[in-house]
Amino acid sequence: MKIAIGNDHAGTQYKFAIIKFLEKQGHKVVNFGTDTTDSVDYPDYIHPVAKSVEDKDVDFGIILCGSGNGAAITANKHQGVRAALCWSKELVELARLHNDANILSLPARFISEYQALEYVQTFLNTPFEGGRHQRRIEKIPVQ
Repeated sequence: MKIAIGNDHAGTQYKFAIIKFLEKQGHKVVNFGTDTTDSVDYPDYIHPVAKSVEDKDVDFGIILCGSGNGAAITANKHQGVRAALCWSKELVELARLHNDANILSLPARFISEYQALEYVQTFLNTPFEGGRHQRRIEKIPVQ
């Protein structure tokens, strides 16, 4: 799979761990995030991830900021993007099963590195259920 990743200063450490984790599994990772812990503006690093998902240049996106909220809000401005803010494995599973989330937003200041890696693995391994959920997803875009 090809996966885009983006982060602000709060997510840098986890981003490097996630990239290593994904590459070890044979995934190609496109890094749009900052590589430092110097304060930056998260939209500058999240929009490129969302655009690459929107344009179908990548299969999925992973975004990180302190709370995960700003990153998710930013990503969800793009058509066809369904970024889900997740802080538990169950939320990750439901985001994929029911919402066909294509971007995982992680709150770097509220989860451990171990959890971040577990959530990424769950996100990539959980299929979309379709069925009644497909109908609901089709109603998301503003007509």
